[in-house]
Amino acid sequence: MPASATKTRRVAVLADSDTRWKWGALTANRIAPENSDIRLDGYLLRGRATPTPRQLQEVGVHADSLREVTAVEFLRAIAQESYDVLVLALVGGGVQAVLHGLKRVWESQAQRPVVVTGYVGVVYEKLADGLLLRHGADLVLANSRQDAERFRAVYEGVGADASAVTEVALPFLGGEPYAGEHDPYTVVFAAQPSVPDSRRDRTYLLNRLIQHARRHPEREVLLKLRSKPGEHTTHIEELPYQKLVQRLEPPANFRLVYGNMGEVLDRTDLLVTISSTAALESLHRRVPTVVLTDLGVRETLGNHHFVGSGCLASWDQLDEGHRPTPDEEWVSRQGVCADGSYATAFDAARERIAELLDRPGQLPALTPYYTPATAPGYLPGILARHHLGVDGGPLPGAPAHDKEPGPVRQIVRRAARGAYRHGVQRVAPVIRRMGEL
Repeated sequence: MPASATKTRRVAVLADSDTRWKWGALTANRIAPENSDIRLDGYLLRGRATPTPRQLQEVGVHADSLREVTAVEFLRAIAQESYDVLVLALVGGGVQAVLHGLKRVWESQAQRPVVVTGYVGVVYEKLADGLLLRHGADLVLANSRQDAERFRAVYEGVGADASAVTEVALPFLGGEPYAGEHDPYTVVFAAQPSVPDSRRDRTYLLNRLIQHARRHPEREVLLKLRSKPGEHTTHIEELPYQKLVQRLEPPANFRLVYGNMGEVLDRTDLLVTISSTAALESLHRRVPTVVLTDLGVRETLGNHHFVGSGCLASWDQLDEGHRPTPDEEWVSRQGVCADGSYATAFDAARERIAELLDRPGQLPALTPYYTPATAPGYLPGILARHHLGVDGGPLPGAPAHDKEPGPVRQIVRRAARGAYRHGVQRVAPVIRRMGEL
């Protein structure tokens, strides 16, 4: 769509969790032309991980409007609105379903927005699956040089167009570089909702963190948590650290903290994690960073991604005062931009979007790699999860596909989602434990 005379871009972000909303909203701001303002409309895809008001506030990104929708409702809204850029911050299956829905919506329209998608952080599993589900967007953002190379290799390897792959960096990097030790010296463990996933391993990590606090009473030791009990993030957390710590007696210099990771890093002297993206934020700011090896270096933990980083170490080593030195070449390949190049990391994406927006005539139709011809046993199921048929249109009986939900329907939906979250977090773990007896 042509840029407006006032240089204001209209951008919509569709996200399905707190983390992906953060990525999508910040990406929308990063890829906007430097000489323009943006109007940002947020759409939250209804599901188990729909962000709560507290989670949205913690992200700290302002949206001009924000509403909760199903995929069908979102497609109807897009058909009625006029946007310049659309950012799909969804899990792969959600991206694929919406791409097919958008292709159908825009068949009869003269103009359409530029469609952008990508990944929230480190891509260490389901590389081919996730990438092919994202194929069809105008830009598929890669957060590092390494990811850009891998993305293109996958697309070219299946005979798909790889021109959409665009190298950028993680949009939430920033903050002042580490300037030296604070008083008190502060150690932060960045927890993850699903890594590790067993009670034994999570209890082990918690005990080692508390032991470190006892061993160093002059330090402040913080457990940085992503969500409060009952809230969901991108991944399900069945064993919140808040519950596990209730059975222990941590020392006074040990605390649980929430809030924006960037603000926590402002006072961090040592960042410790299993494989959280927080490690990349920390390395970007040159804060001493450790990726733990206590539970092994394994693909299921995600810490295998940090092989070669120079950051792998154990709690025993940390207790004895070890401080790893990151490998500069590894850091550079991961899009961390600790060398000061972050200001230009999104230039290629901005230029590509500007070219598409200024292109004469209509943008070509979206062409996802998966079609009823290439994946007849896979695609229909992905689309059906979002109440869409193989033509991208709503399936018969799709909820509220032809009208806005009324007040009663909205209340029922909120109650149903609350019951679902309770079942996932409280009831399901109990049933699983009973089955192990």
